[in-house]
Amino acid sequence: AGALGYLLKDSSPDDLVRAIRQVHRGEPSLHPIIARKLLQEIARPAELQPALESLTAREIEVLKLIAEGLSNQDIADRIIVSESTVRAHVSRILGKLHLASRTQAALYAVREGLTDVDAAGAQEE
Repeated sequence: AGALGYLLKDSSPDDLVRAIRQVHRGEPSLHPIIARKLLQEIARPAELQPALESLTAREIEVLKLIAEGLSNQDIADRIIVSESTVRAHVSRILGKLHLASRTQAALYAVREGLTDVDAAGAQEE
């Protein structure tokens, strides 16, 4: 499971249709707020970016699965742990990387090359 687009819950019906058409053409579609945050992350100086090395192997595995679009329950099923254990991993990942959301974690994973968004999306087909 992966994603080529991301919209906010309050996106208009027109934005939703536009995003579906873009994704159908194989183009990424990001809500402007998400795109702006992504660009800010990419532009941030490397010395201020949190180190991937601070994560355990299991946290890296969970981070990859977040980037593939899996829910906590899907991750729990995949790595054979409880959902509460996954929530704890996610919380530690966000804390260690100084991130505020799963979306930021997914963007971080893509930027660090932990997952290939195109390959993750192709798994759905």
